[in-house]
Amino acid sequence: MPKIEVPMPQMGESIAEGTVSRWLKQPGDVVERDEPILEISTDKVDAEIPAPTAGTLVDIQVEEGATVEVGTVVAFIDTDGAAGAAEAEAEAAEPASAPETGAEVAGEAPRQEPAQAPAAEAPAAEAAEEEGDGAPETAEERLRRRSSPLVRRIAAEHGVDLSRVEGTGRGGRVTKEDIMSFIERREEEPPKEAAPEPKPTAPPAREPAPAAGADIWDRFYREVQHPEWPIREGDRVEPMDRIRRLTADHMVLAKRVAPHVHSFIEIDFTRIDRIRRASKARWSEQGVRVSVTSFVAWAVARALKEFPRVNGTVSGDKLVLRGSVNLGIAVDLDPGLIVPVIREAEELTLIGLSKRIIDLAGRARDRKLKPDEIQGATFSITNPGVLGTYVGMPIIPEGTAAILGTGAIEKRPVVIEVDGADMIAIRLMSMFSLGYDHRIVDGADAARFMARLKELLETFPEEA
Repeated sequence: MPKIEVPMPQMGESIAEGTVSRWLKQPGDVVERDEPILEISTDKVDAEIPAPTAGTLVDIQVEEGATVEVGTVVAFIDTDGAAGAAEAEAEAAEPASAPETGAEVAGEAPRQEPAQAPAAEAPAAEAAEEEGDGAPETAEERLRRRSSPLVRRIAAEHGVDLSRVEGTGRGGRVTKEDIMSFIERREEEPPKEAAPEPKPTAPPAREPAPAAGADIWDRFYREVQHPEWPIREGDRVEPMDRIRRLTADHMVLAKRVAPHVHSFIEIDFTRIDRIRRASKARWSEQGVRVSVTSFVAWAVARALKEFPRVNGTVSGDKLVLRGSVNLGIAVDLDPGLIVPVIREAEELTLIGLSKRIIDLAGRARDRKLKPDEIQGATFSITNPGVLGTYVGMPIIPEGTAAILGTGAIEKRPVVIEVDGADMIAIRLMSMFSLGYDHRIVDGADAARFMARLKELLETFPEEA
């Protein structure tokens, strides 16, 4: 009876695992192709995962709340349809197998273990790797395979030898829960008095300095440890939900890595306001509402093609200049924040951008975004001004070089020149800020980019 695997999807270029938030279907339920069957937690939103094929959900491998690596099979769908329901009932009558842990080998399908096989026997895939070049595998290599990068970073940070940690995952794999439990038990044990060390007769040899670039990931991307503060009488303590916890961690890492600089410029929106009023009825007939954000996105997409470094990123000792403009547009979920991405924004017209912004923002608030719709941004726009903020200084998202903050659009008195004479006039003005990574974008580059953005917005064609 054919079964189709449902794997944990890739949720971001640097994300190696995800959490099953909620199962929308249960074993025995008939599902249609592309029908949502579970919710997973991404960096900033819970995304629904559709069924890859029509059939019957016959087996759930990962329980709600469990975190597993990308590619791990979380369920199976029987494509024979109704026959799958009978199989699910038969399987339910059999003794329940041990639950899968949250650190399975990515993409590895479950297999039947021989009755006499020891519990810690390595999976067949690992044995095949050992035979790859005929060389015996070291204990260190086996341990590295039996733990995820996250587990190894935690172990390195707390000085834990992974060979001392008993793994509960498949093939003895050490999971995140295993390493955290080990650390908690160790901290609860009373410290042992160290025996006095013999006085050395000669100064010890100095350890060699680490090679340039060694352990660069560990030095910059360690697990974030938030300090704890005393709770006072009358305080209310609320635990962080997953969205807030991941947002907090990512903001700390982003500030830790990128040297932030901010530049500001004031932009006159009087012309754009006039164009919007004049074109409102025509756009309404086309079934679209064109917001000020659409104008900003249109101008940003074109300015970025002229200033590729602002649309790039730093990768090791290289500068990566992106070939297309993928605009991340921040959406307020109240509480929480999500940044859906408009891909190849430079190819879209003002109307096309408006439709994409309305569609993504609406589905973001309804929690209907797909994982690939919130990754791959090359530049981001956030609009604190919609809530009345004069100007903001946003944090640059990881993997990008800059972010634009748009302030409130308000009537202000400004000095303008009319027929060679200075006059004070009431204009619709807004302050924009550009946060940029000084490793790739210099102040002069940022100034030229902002000046070009101002020019595009203030000279937008009337016939748009």
